Amino acid sequence: MPIPFERSVFVNCPFDDQFAPILQAIAFCIIDLGFYPRLAPENADNAANRLDRIVNLIRGSKFGIHDLSRCKARAADEYMRMNMPFELGIDYGCRQFGEGSLSQKSILILEGDRYDYQKGLSDIAGWDIHAHGEDHIVAVRHVSGWLCRQQNIQRIGPTRILGNYAAFQEWYWERELALGASEDDIRAYPTIQMVEAMQEWVNIGRPI
Repeated sequence: MPIPFERSVFVNCPFDDQFAPILQAIAFCIIDLGFYPRLAPENADNAANRLDRIVNLIRGSKFGIHDLSRCKARAADEYMRMNMPFELGIDYGCRQFGEGSLSQKSILILEGDRYDYQKGLSDIAGWDIHAHGEDHIVAVRHVSGWLCRQQNIQRIGPTRILGNYAAFQEWYWERELALGASEDDIRAYPTIQMVEAMQEWVNIGRPI
């Protein structure tokens, strides 16, 4: 069954171990509010060009969350990560030039430290950009408030969402351990696998 455009949230962010706690918390927040996070790794069809897969996800999502916290190098000889601003540009272009439902797209931009984006992406100065300071709790506050406002739904307190997230994590770890996984195995699982488990947990009634 296709995921509805009005409930799809494209998440454009780093897929590294350091960012994983923030990404996983954001994904759970999206699911807990009744939406569907759309991540680039969800389409494992190697016959499809990666950029084409991303464009299809963007076109199929009314909402886009773009994290720019990795756009600056952190060490000597390290390259800047340009995928995130590039995908933001695709999403913005869809909204500006797309027809029908594409013109209704809504975008949230996150960054690590406040005003960092101005040093490398000054064209978006004046946009309402939110800094999370590498803190997953702050990220959930930004995402939950934004989604509730954009979709005009009853606001749910971030503390409740984070409490639900803790309940999910306990259920998830107990289930995986019972299936024979070690703690190291669970930590090594790709984020997309955990996101699928989040959706399953909600679908079966949020067991405790």
